[in-house]
Amino acid sequence: MIEAFKGENEILFKDKFATKEACMSYLAAYRWKNGFECPHCKGTEESNCTILYHKRCKKCNYIVSATANTLFHKVKFGLEKAFLIIFKMSATTKSISAEQLAKNVGINRKTALLFQQKVRVSMKSSEKYPLKGCVEVDEAFIGEQETGAVGRGAVKKSQIVVAIEKNGGKGTKRMYVKKIENASSEQLKPFFEKHISTDAKVMTDKWSGYFPLKKEFQIDQQKSKPKENFKVMHRGIQQLKSWIRGIHHSVNPDYLQGYLNEFCYRINRSIFKESIFDNLLNRMMLAEPCAKNQIKFVYCN
Repeated sequence: MIEAFKGENEILFKDKFATKEACMSYLAAYRWKNGFECPHCKGTEESNCTILYHKRCKKCNYIVSATANTLFHKVKFGLEKAFLIIFKMSATTKSISAEQLAKNVGINRKTALLFQQKVRVSMKSSEKYPLKGCVEVDEAFIGEQETGAVGRGAVKKSQIVVAIEKNGGKGTKRMYVKKIENASSEQLKPFFEKHISTDAKVMTDKWSGYFPLKKEFQIDQQKSKPKENFKVMHRGIQQLKSWIRGIHHSVNPDYLQGYLNEFCYRINRSIFKESIFDNLLNRMMLAEPCAKNQIKFVYCN
């Protein structure tokens, strides 16, 4: 039975996962917590295997590692460093940039960035828990400043759609954000269908792209008045933009969705900080290996 790590104390975390063996033992407990199943022939009986943290299938003699076919597959810079990256991206309030991570962990920036991108793959929404109750929806632009370009006139910026489930009318309970090509109803509809319950009371501005969605969703369109309405939404968008500027400075538009997934993942689990590292590690164990050239596709599909 695995004893899950809980809490946000980095000293305790480093003590528990100080060696590769400690990390492998933890992953092996997760991998086979419900018993052994051979990924090759689906056999459930194992025979003696002399390789630590590996199992041998009794039926076909296939040997499988605790990290095989997971996002930990072929991690070459040490599992103890990989665990620390996951901890910093989940248990800390604002995560960490690839540049700072490379310095803290002792790997090069490209390696740090690639593994962070794999962690973000597992932060992608399961799309099983649509927003309910009072929900605010709006679009925004993220990217570098453009001289003379504001809002929809921006060319270099990426457009996003944001949905926030309000917590008692004052704060954010849950949040989903998606990069979109434009704010047409064709682009907005899949986002609504994946992330917003048809029972939710949705409030948006007067943008025409929302009007066709009223056939399926309960949408109340109001004129946006700064400092009067959409306060939770405006605060949420500002926090997102400040996080990207303050921690990452700038983000490649091709990988923006991964950063949006990361931001929402921590927001949506802010009341479960005790178990957030363990939850993320479990997700990485369940996810399939992801090559560098697959990451952008996985983020957006």
